[in-house]
Amino acid sequence: MKKYICLLLLLNVFASCQDYLNKAPDDDMTKDEVFTNPEWTRAWMANVYSWLPNEANFADDGGSFRSPFTGGCDEMEIAFGGSYAHLINSGAWNGTNITRVPIWAETYCALRTVNVFLENIDRVPNLSAEEKNSMIGEAYFLRAFFHFLSFRVYGPIPIVKYVVGTGDDWNAIVRQNVDACVDAIVTDCESAAELLPVTRPETEYGKPIKAAAYALRSRILLYAASPLYNGNTEQERLKDPISGENLIPQTYDAEKWKKAADAAQDAINAATEAGLKIHYTSDKDPKSSYEETFTKNWNDEIIWAKNLGDYWHHMWCADPISYGCPSIFNPTQELVDAYEMANGMAPILGYKDDGITPIINTASGYVEEGYTSSASSKGYWPAGVRMMYVNREPRFYASINFAGQIWKHGHTLELWYNGIDGKKYGSSDYCKTGYILRKHNNIEITSNPFKATRTTWNYFRVGELYLNLAEALNEYEGPVQDVYDAIEEIRERAGLEGLESGLDKDAMRDRIKHERRIELAFENHRFFDVRRWKDAAATQGGAVHCLNIYAGNKLNDDEFYERVVCEERAFESPKHYFFPIAQGEIDKNKKRLIQNLGW
Repeated sequence: MKKYICLLLLLNVFASCQDYLNKAPDDDMTKDEVFTNPEWTRAWMANVYSWLPNEANFADDGGSFRSPFTGGCDEMEIAFGGSYAHLINSGAWNGTNITRVPIWAETYCALRTVNVFLENIDRVPNLSAEEKNSMIGEAYFLRAFFHFLSFRVYGPIPIVKYVVGTGDDWNAIVRQNVDACVDAIVTDCESAAELLPVTRPETEYGKPIKAAAYALRSRILLYAASPLYNGNTEQERLKDPISGENLIPQTYDAEKWKKAADAAQDAINAATEAGLKIHYTSDKDPKSSYEETFTKNWNDEIIWAKNLGDYWHHMWCADPISYGCPSIFNPTQELVDAYEMANGMAPILGYKDDGITPIINTASGYVEEGYTSSASSKGYWPAGVRMMYVNREPRFYASINFAGQIWKHGHTLELWYNGIDGKKYGSSDYCKTGYILRKHNNIEITSNPFKATRTTWNYFRVGELYLNLAEALNEYEGPVQDVYDAIEEIRERAGLEGLESGLDKDAMRDRIKHERRIELAFENHRFFDVRRWKDAAATQGGAVHCLNIYAGNKLNDDEFYERVVCEERAFESPKHYFFPIAQGEIDKNKKRLIQNLGW
């Protein structure tokens, strides 16, 4: 916990409320004055939302803690050399340079603003009971969310539910054990759910509803039941330095999966009560239905999102060089290989001993080489593209752009070396894997990103809840019918057959992990999923692969489609399962604030 108070520049916070101020523009407003006026109080709460992270920014780091998680896992290679994700992937991140991603500092600054509000809201005159309760519900939810943002990267954290003063005993602020952290977050979620409305008018989109509180409770309880946090003996040395208490439970508790399953069902019920469901377009086309979930603001699947305004950076990073864009959001070959065929079968069963040659599932109909002479009847792919991109599942075409695909305004992507979108015409930024991100990028928006319409970033959506339910139920009861039904909700929208009957618990677990990888791709889940499952040591180290971007003169140039090593990545267990706490924070409380293992 930081030893200084995060001070707000209140004149900036309340710039829209100057009519209410009886002081010069350059004077400071005290906390006591803020909570004497409803408008100033509303402005304080509005400022709390400014601390929400912009998770659409995969490439950059710095303030308003960006999102190094997509580029820091096997989903993507960030072609921009300055991305913090490269330090994560190379193993060069540490307790000094982690300040470039100031999640610890910013979450506790945010928590302070929430706690100030909660300790002062009862002093505000002329607030209706309805508005007051709604604002308190928002505050409880946001406090739970900011604690969660810190918990998911650092593991056990200090839980701070009061305003820390400069005269307080800083040694009393210590990392709580996992169960205490989870209980604190869950308690705030439940308190929020009692006060938040079931729905909101469009003018209040961006504020949480009851279902958002239940969705957060579902996610944190799923984490708590997972192997990283539940009976993880590899973290046995992570203890409170004074009491010797283990910060991560050493004994596995199967009942935590039951709690997670119940919480997921509660969240689904709350979403249903709000009229939310799996989103479909009017024609129920699988590709457009999935695609629109991320490009149509506040569609009927979105539980809670951040309004990004006319923020265009994430689309600019995912558009090709010929549009004047950097083309730096580059999916890996491993992720491309993971998408199923349209018949629901896996195209690639694994890789040969060289780690790069795919073991092709011939029964799936997948063909690695050659080019198609016919286009998709649904417009999923044009004629002439490589056979490896033909007859893949619809979510593939909504998520990945590949050479020969038709993109905005009828442009054919030329990602091979001599193509107009290829390495030859890039500078320091260029497509590094032979693929660029399509998901989140609205095809209706002009290729000039500076004219982008308003966008959002989805924190919680209904699709995640069904996957949470399926995983928790399978771990607790095995592959019962409710598990199949939950997965069916996801695969039906994707245009895929349901899972084969007769799966055992282990086989179902693998299928659920696969569904999360594909359905939730590029939504900042994969980084944390492989860690909470304790799969990261096996999946996040070693080589990631791409196409041969240094070759190719035309679309059907075989040399361009050669699989090559894009990057060798490092993952050290148990060290890399959690972020390091900045060394400067450790130095402020050396007696009690213990560093994560290995840092």
